[in-house]
Amino acid sequence: MVPDILQEGVNYLTYVLMGLDPTSALGSAVNFFIYDTIKILILLTVIIFAIAFFRSYISPIKVRKALAKRNEYIGNVAAALVGIITPFCSCSAVPLFIGFVESGVPLGVTFSFLIASPMVNEIAIILLWGMLGWQITALYIISGLIIAIIAGIIIGKLKLEGEVESYVYEMIDKIKAAEKAGVTLEEEKQTPKERFLSSRDYTFDLLKKISPYVVIAIGIGAIIHGYAPADFLITYAGPGNPLAVPIAVLIGVPLYSNAAGIIPLVAVFIEKGIPIGTALAFMMAVTALSLPEMIILRKVLKPKLLAIFIGILAVSITAIGYLFNAIIYL
Repeated sequence: MVPDILQEGVNYLTYVLMGLDPTSALGSAVNFFIYDTIKILILLTVIIFAIAFFRSYISPIKVRKALAKRNEYIGNVAAALVGIITPFCSCSAVPLFIGFVESGVPLGVTFSFLIASPMVNEIAIILLWGMLGWQITALYIISGLIIAIIAGIIIGKLKLEGEVESYVYEMIDKIKAAEKAGVTLEEEKQTPKERFLSSRDYTFDLLKKISPYVVIAIGIGAIIHGYAPADFLITYAGPGNPLAVPIAVLIGVPLYSNAAGIIPLVAVFIEKGIPIGTALAFMMAVTALSLPEMIILRKVLKPKLLAIFIGILAVSITAIGYLFNAIIYL
């Protein structure tokens, strides 16, 4: 209900007060930019605060000790499964990613979550099942899980913790320094009011760091949303093109949407003759490898790790697209 009210308000602002034509590229782009900027910033504020408040009850020291006793591969599988049941878009999954790292969750495990959360979620599963059937849905879930788990394991094996911006590791560095000095840190006792205030301050501080990137990312997405031709994918990644899958991935990268929002478009592509593997590779690129997400992640990850993340995902999604096409059209 709230998103409907927000959309109605943005429509009134864009098309009535500003007088833009709803059928024009400019009107569509401006409407998209205003709506998604407000929506994403509200979501980020709520999610970051909720994570911070919840994490105030969980000691990073205990998390670190507990994780040290667990098999890392089990952690990757668990993180990917948790990602599926958390209906976050790529941008709003980033604060959860930061929270996991700050709590001591291994980097590779956090990436398994970061990939699975936007790529596969329960809303997308329901929509995909209704539009394309359970077989395609099952392939979509399995491939998304495989990509999230394998990519997380690879990133974990590469030992790239030093490629995360230092502010994310402030708490973990404090714990490591204490352990090295043989000092046992005591858990900080806080009243509910103190937890609320510290969570509020954390939320505002993190928003200051990432909100400019969010606005820039949405702006790029809005321009593409308003001005990219509707049949762009069909024209350049249609049937018969052996490079259709990587082209679909490249086309999907600059766009921004969650899985639920892109699935109806994917269904149209398939109806127009786009191979299913190509269409799903496009959807995965939009939801898990979008340029807006990469711009936001750059505030958290250094260029080397960001490039590795993009490379692993791009190769994995492309391979899955070709595999789907081979299996379905045998």
